[in-house]
Amino acid sequence: MLQWSWLIKNTTIDTLKRDDIEQYIRFCQNPPKPWISLKKVPRFIEKEGLRIPNEEWRPFVVTLSKSAIKNGQKPDIDQFNLSQGATQEIFAILSTLFNFLIAEEYLMSNPVALIRQKSKFIRKRQQNTPIRRLSLTQWSAVLSAAESLAEESPMKHERTRFMLSLLFGMYLRISELAANDRWMPCMNDFAKDSNGYWWFTTVGKGNKERQIAVSEAMLDSLIRWRGFLGLTPLPSPADNTPLLPKIRGNGPMSDTAPIRRIIQHCFDLAGEELRRKGHADEADNLAAATVHWLRHTGISEDVKIRPREHVRDDAGHSSSATTDRYIDIEKQARYQSAKKKTIEPS
Repeated sequence: MLQWSWLIKNTTIDTLKRDDIEQYIRFCQNPPKPWISLKKVPRFIEKEGLRIPNEEWRPFVVTLSKSAIKNGQKPDIDQFNLSQGATQEIFAILSTLFNFLIAEEYLMSNPVALIRQKSKFIRKRQQNTPIRRLSLTQWSAVLSAAESLAEESPMKHERTRFMLSLLFGMYLRISELAANDRWMPCMNDFAKDSNGYWWFTTVGKGNKERQIAVSEAMLDSLIRWRGFLGLTPLPSPADNTPLLPKIRGNGPMSDTAPIRRIIQHCFDLAGEELRRKGHADEADNLAAATVHWLRHTGISEDVKIRPREHVRDDAGHSSSATTDRYIDIEKQARYQSAKKKTIEPS
């Protein structure tokens, strides 16, 4: 927004009106080619102890699906398309920015709030976006792939098997598996309360701490993992061993990139096996999956059998409305009622 105001509009942000915001949105939908990049790069880089602008950075990036990349497709600037999600995000960010400037008494009004017909830019949906998740056939194939890897190379892949349990069984985000400046997942994050119930403590989005109820199956997976590491079956309160230690070197895994590669390897092997078994459609859909789909899958399965509020709290959802998106009973019934409709009169 600031660059557009200065370089394109030749004005300052405090002069912008409703029409200017609409012009900016249209600009984002069709930006000049020099403003578009073919790859994501950091906006700033470290050089000789200084944080300087990265000359390769551009405000817009052409993105391709995982399956397109896997099929060898290369990004092209002419392929740039501003998604509906990105458009919504622009509106949200701009509105937050202008509200902040109002609070700081720099502006008197929010021009974004004055746009009455945002539907010109944002397509309204009849209902929530479908949850991106694995089918049970795909999930079973992924688990089998991880089990095979663990048998072939336990030093590398017992950890892989445990990662899958964490992502699916406790709905963890990938960022909650890796250590960072504010949190290091340790064995004693699994803890038993006075009732003998096991809980896992993590720190998630917004630096929010939450406790997750640990199922018997998850506890079995933990026991298996600790047994492989040569530890006691279950952790004591003093056991601060990293939950996911590095294979080479000391300390915990602190980068999400290798975790993504490991899980993606399981997805790839599972896809190959599904294709061999004649499930080409399942394999094709799995090719588009990301690690985060495991969290969605775990929540989607559990919300069928657990109280919604329990799943909400374990998942760290701030609202039950978010959890409700995973309940598709009405949609299933709607499909079944339409399934036998005929085109030709009987």
